[in-house]
Amino acid sequence: MTRDSSDRDTIDVAEEIDRTARQMELADPDDGLGRLDKIINRSVEAIGVLALTTIVAVVFANAASRYLLNHSFSWAEELVQMTIPWLAMSGVFLSMRRGTMIRIDYFFEKLPAAAQPVIAKAGLAFNCLVLATLAYISYDFVRLFGGDMTLYTGLPVGFSTSALLFGAAGVAMAYAAAFVGAFRSGPRNRNGDMT
Repeated sequence: MTRDSSDRDTIDVAEEIDRTARQMELADPDDGLGRLDKIINRSVEAIGVLALTTIVAVVFANAASRYLLNHSFSWAEELVQMTIPWLAMSGVFLSMRRGTMIRIDYFFEKLPAAAQPVIAKAGLAFNCLVLATLAYISYDFVRLFGGDMTLYTGLPVGFSTSALLFGAAGVAMAYAAAFVGAFRSGPRNRNGDMT
């Protein structure tokens, strides 16, 4: 193989990788799901988009006002801080539902193959328990302090903290569904795909 053909092959492979990556990024992440699952994911997606749009608009408007008019909005930072939990929890919920949650499999892959399904199911149960506990604690916090008004926006504190309640409860339910699904379906590989 000559150097020119080797370079051409490298370029062809790079173009194929780029094309495939672009197709994966643009593909519908909910393709193949049932109607109810799509509605749930799209609703949470809308919450995340609304939260991100609000954050960007408020930060931009406040920065522009500060530098162009020498005036800043006292409520802007507080509103951004109150919106961030909604953005974060919608992202966590969707990443769990769509199987894109970040995880490190280094130690998991070192386990014997026979032990991996048991450990995976135990991990799902543990995650469900931790998030259900977070939802309970968040519920208690919202119940006790959610009616307190914020200083600048005048919104109840529960506007922000209820994101932890709904987000943690939603992710706990998603983990519970994955746990039940792990027992109903056949063996899966480390990515959760059927083997």
